[in-house]
Amino acid sequence: MSIIGSISPFSVIPMRIEPDERAALETQILFGEVFYVLEQIPGWCRVKNDFDGYEGWVDEKVVVSARDKEIELWQSQQGIVVSTPFLKLIREPDKSTQIISAGSRIVFNGEDRNAFIIGQREYYLQGVLPERKPDLEEVAKGFLNASYLWGGRSFFGIDCSGLSQIVFKIIGKALPRNASQQIDCGSMVSFVEEARAGDLAFFDNENGDIIHVGICLGQGRILHASGEVRIDHLDHQGIFNREKQKYTHHLRVIKRILD
Repeated sequence: MSIIGSISPFSVIPMRIEPDERAALETQILFGEVFYVLEQIPGWCRVKNDFDGYEGWVDEKVVVSARDKEIELWQSQQGIVVSTPFLKLIREPDKSTQIISAGSRIVFNGEDRNAFIIGQREYYLQGVLPERKPDLEEVAKGFLNASYLWGGRSFFGIDCSGLSQIVFKIIGKALPRNASQQIDCGSMVSFVEEARAGDLAFFDNENGDIIHVGICLGQGRILHASGEVRIDHLDHQGIFNREKQKYTHHLRVIKRILD
């Protein structure tokens, strides 16, 4: 079959590990992200997210085919990535409200700077986008208190590697989806005392498998998703949770992602 390209007009599309609504959440596609249909069966489509190459199954009803030229435009450098925790849109013609999350993407292809179109849907921003590009720590702290969700990539629910991926996406750096892939990025930081804001710290289990990632903020602080997005203390042993008065994650390595 010919490849079907789509631009998500939905705030969050769940991508599942199997074509079953009861199957585990694999990841999510955010508003404005491009994805492609690889396979179709009754009621379901296996798709690939263009941003990180991740594959999984989505309900066929969320696939809205787009023209090649429209896909090219949304893949271009003209777009912006939403940096505020969430953004409110007004959709025409019914003037309904839609909330989209940080990490969503917008290309202003409408009649003015405040408007854009996906397929037959026209949107207007309600509010003003930040005039300056926020720094990494500001972006990361915007996710504080967001609840943990396995497979989540949005402010409404996010996992540890989803958090690092989306924070870096907002500041213009593409990362793979999972912590086990992200650990291959960047260069080694020899000592935890040398960690600076924007470094990624990775944690393993007793078998040596990478099971967690967090964003270093410098001065022994780490922001990560564990139950919720929170800031904890980081040292050479790992993450120390002051509320529980114990170490919750064992440090494996710190990687410098930004030059």
